[in-house]
Amino acid sequence: MENIIVRIANEDDGKYSQEIVDEMASSAKARGTGIAKRTPEYVSGKMKEGKAVIALTESGQWVGFCYIECWGHEKFVANSGLIVSPEFRGRGVAKAIKFTAFRLSRKKFPSAKIFGLTTGLQVMKINHELGYSPVPFSELTDDDEFWKGCQSCVNFPTLTAKNRKNCLCTGMLYDPEWEQETGPKDWNKLYEKAKFAEKNVVVQFDEN
Repeated sequence: MENIIVRIANEDDGKYSQEIVDEMASSAKARGTGIAKRTPEYVSGKMKEGKAVIALTESGQWVGFCYIECWGHEKFVANSGLIVSPEFRGRGVAKAIKFTAFRLSRKKFPSAKIFGLTTGLQVMKINHELGYSPVPFSELTDDDEFWKGCQSCVNFPTLTAKNRKNCLCTGMLYDPEWEQETGPKDWNKLYEKAKFAEKNVVVQFDEN
């Protein structure tokens, strides 16, 4: 079984942008939910900025992707657009990407709160492992530009009818101040528990 490499994306990975946005749209349609629609140019821009995580096979086949966005003058960071190619699902790739995006967020924006909205049980479980807690929407960013991203979701009328107080998504938040009590994360322990090595998933991350 060929290894899957999970790493921070770079400018050269822009060639995968169209494939990524196509799979995002296809997956959202299959789930019957909406996502903030992104263009290939937006995705490649995130890669160029070093604000994205990509998963590839050793031979260069695209496997998965996620990017990070800042809101509220960098007080909040969201890990968005998580997607894994259907043929590679079930191998722990989504978890490896989420772990890496979380580490990238903490490295680039150490004081920012990390948050997300999701209806996916798997994502909720991964977030819980990372230390996120479910919170009301009032605890999330009030940046209007973030909430505009929900306009492409079929549930947007529900969100607006409730004045952005709640919707079908669950809001989840990680506050770095919690580490004063819990201490820093033991990534070696988390990776071992996730059994990435057994699934031929290799995470490359440089803390420096």
